[in-house]
Amino acid sequence: MNSTILRIAVTPGEPAGIGPDLLIQLAQRPQSVELVAIADPQLLTERAGQLELPLCIEEFTASDAASIRPAGHLRVLPVPTSTPVTCGQLDVANAPYVLQCLDNAVEGCQSGVFAAMVTGPLHKGIINQAGIPFTGHTEYLAEKTATDQVVMMLATEGLRVALVTTHLPLSQVADHINPSHLERVIRILHAELVKHFGLAHPNITVCGLNPHAGEQGHMGHEEISVIEPVLNRLKAEGMQLDGPLPADTVFVPYQLSRTDCVLSMYHDQGLPVLKHMGFGHAVNITLGLPIIRTSVDHGTALDKAGSNDIHTGSLQAALLQAIEMASRE
Repeated sequence: MNSTILRIAVTPGEPAGIGPDLLIQLAQRPQSVELVAIADPQLLTERAGQLELPLCIEEFTASDAASIRPAGHLRVLPVPTSTPVTCGQLDVANAPYVLQCLDNAVEGCQSGVFAAMVTGPLHKGIINQAGIPFTGHTEYLAEKTATDQVVMMLATEGLRVALVTTHLPLSQVADHINPSHLERVIRILHAELVKHFGLAHPNITVCGLNPHAGEQGHMGHEEISVIEPVLNRLKAEGMQLDGPLPADTVFVPYQLSRTDCVLSMYHDQGLPVLKHMGFGHAVNITLGLPIIRTSVDHGTALDKAGSNDIHTGSLQAALLQAIEMASRE
């Protein structure tokens, strides 16, 4: 790979959704890196026609030196869909295609062909309907890279939120918050904030699990039995950790002004606040992988596919975040 030009892989995700549209729109603007779409060229050509946008597809060859393409040009690593795609109509036959695109991106990142991968939105339900157990990008990429523990973090201007647990039913959350798991999450989060975000001494604010952070044990014991001992042990090593704090007062301006990242115990504890602040411009980042992966903060929007009624803000933000992280490698 050209040492002065980063090469970033982009997987559009669910072919019937807005992922291909977002990528085509992104390709209309000059970029500071070489984008390589891992997708079906026919799909992209047809969708560009529906959007009435110019698109010149150039087949990607890994042996070529990385180069910035003109606006309207896009290098593509071809992966054919199993069946023709209709905007807004899910098809279980194309579920393996979505995962093959991810697999190719992972392999390219692991081999050094790509500096990072940016993922578009996929549809978990249709992948599961195809008989493939799947809970999300985060877990899938951890398995593909043989990574024992990863951390999901979303970021927007003024706020980063990382998660101790990700795509779990609420009834299972407490059972998954144990000392070893929590400690590993915090260590990964701390290390990645130092390595990829340039924070020498990151301040991490940790939410409690229960209302009022357990109210000294009257509303739950996890803060006392699990969270506080882990935080105390890591603070003794020099980490700057604040908590466990009640989640309903963590996201106030004063507290956020003192933190580099909020660590939430479960998915819907912290992400509604982040998406309220930055939906459409936020980035999903998987921490702890041996590769760099960022993603959009939204879903497939099947009803808008092929309509041009979309905004590329989150995909552009995900790309910029990937570039920033890759530049620190």
